[in-house]
Amino acid sequence: MLKRILFSIFSLLVVLVVVMLLIFTLTDRRVILQTDETWLKRSGNERTMYEYTMFQKYGYLQFANYADFAAKKYKEIYGEDYSKQDAFNADVKAIQKTDSYTSNATVQEFIAEYEAKGWDITYLEPLTFRGGKLKPGGKAFLLAVNERNVLLRLADYLGGLISVETTKDVKDETLTDRYIRFEKDPYGGGFCVVGSGTQHKYLLYFDSRFPFIHQNFIHLNLGTSYTAYRGQEITSVISSPTGELRTRKTQYPAQLGTDNYIESAIDFHTLTYNMGTVSDIEKTQFPDNYTVYKFRRTGLSMLENSFVIGLISTILAYMLGLPIGVLMAMRKDKLGDHIGNMYIIFIIAVPMLAYIFMFAALGVSLFKLPYKFATASVPILAYILPTISLTLPSVGSLMKWMRRYMIDQMNSDYVKFARAEGLSEREIFSKHIARNALIYIVQGIPGSILFCLVGAIVTERVYGVPGVGNLLTNAINQHDNGIIVATTAFYTLLTILSIILGDLLLAKYDPRISLNSDKGGGR
Repeated sequence: MLKRILFSIFSLLVVLVVVMLLIFTLTDRRVILQTDETWLKRSGNERTMYEYTMFQKYGYLQFANYADFAAKKYKEIYGEDYSKQDAFNADVKAIQKTDSYTSNATVQEFIAEYEAKGWDITYLEPLTFRGGKLKPGGKAFLLAVNERNVLLRLADYLGGLISVETTKDVKDETLTDRYIRFEKDPYGGGFCVVGSGTQHKYLLYFDSRFPFIHQNFIHLNLGTSYTAYRGQEITSVISSPTGELRTRKTQYPAQLGTDNYIESAIDFHTLTYNMGTVSDIEKTQFPDNYTVYKFRRTGLSMLENSFVIGLISTILAYMLGLPIGVLMAMRKDKLGDHIGNMYIIFIIAVPMLAYIFMFAALGVSLFKLPYKFATASVPILAYILPTISLTLPSVGSLMKWMRRYMIDQMNSDYVKFARAEGLSEREIFSKHIARNALIYIVQGIPGSILFCLVGAIVTERVYGVPGVGNLLTNAINQHDNGIIVATTAFYTLLTILSIILGDLLLAKYDPRISLNSDKGGGR
């Protein structure tokens, strides 16, 4: 088992390296800016400088601007009035002269310092019209650029993948009272764990929202969205509710126990530390610097939408597919078996999009079910068509394999002995054949449940489900590299876990299987 886990970790690393190589070295990085309005409005060298700024923000590279270098140099000499010095202004303007800028002493210092670090020097020449007038956005820039290696990006990504909040997270010297302790929860009832010096105030709490127990101790940091959700943490994108604001009667933390109530959608369990200035109004509402909050919303998050649809379809698939497969095997070559085989052939032979659209057309025309999530007047009805579209193919697959494994077991020697001992066919099928046939099915159960978290890409796309599966297709269309890497890591991790959990379940279910190498792999 230890070897399996280590190999799984190695596999995850290989997948991430391949994906990052494809995205960050073989794909033009400028595609992430194609929908950026600021980038579209700029031109010439100013557009290029904006590109460098964004590429540094997204971790592609590091760069230093000569103008900042000169400002730092003269600020150390003249203080805050450095910008009024003729020498400073002369040095800054020196790079506008293509034929003589390298003779400037400050330019030489800049080049020497960053070449010693191994950085590349990039000079953006001034862009002018034929008459010599500077074009819009055409002034010159001098940069030192350090391209980040993909392996270093991977190391940073993995190093920050999991973080744990501590009382030292808030870098504020004025905060002296730091702790983590139990307190009575004024917003959820019962008790909670609160912190001071941690990023979040509420570290563990209970409320009426699924999964009812919430924690901010440990965070899974999947990265940052580049284009689709600019600057937002991907974990927050997929776990935050997507509905409308949900208000309720509540109180600000500093007004608890008073008669001051407000009707608000603020979720005080999400309070985080404010490193900026706390306004006078906020001082009357909050007893400390934990003043940054999120709002309560109706509806489910992307992750919850995908999981609810996937879990219901998985349960229905096993409840229908396995019994029908058993009945087909028991009535092999009879009418029921032929009908079941016709369904299996249909669901396998017809392309996925075809039967999804067929189910959608039948559901909309016959039962007046909503086709798209956004147009559903009754939100719960929007889940029916996606769930059916996921369930029916899975039913066909389980029917096929259960029937096949049952028929294989029917020809075994132990079945012949059971008949010779006088056991009824029903007893043979229920107690022996079905149990042994399930050995081949049981290993896939953990994977079926875990993959409910990632959603169904095609189904969610067709029905407009705000789920994780739809998130990936949108990310590919919008070149959101952060989400592509995050979902790849998420999918790979779930695949590894499903394989390991499937092996453990199989070893528990089948006494012949052992994960202990001392037993030679079985007994």
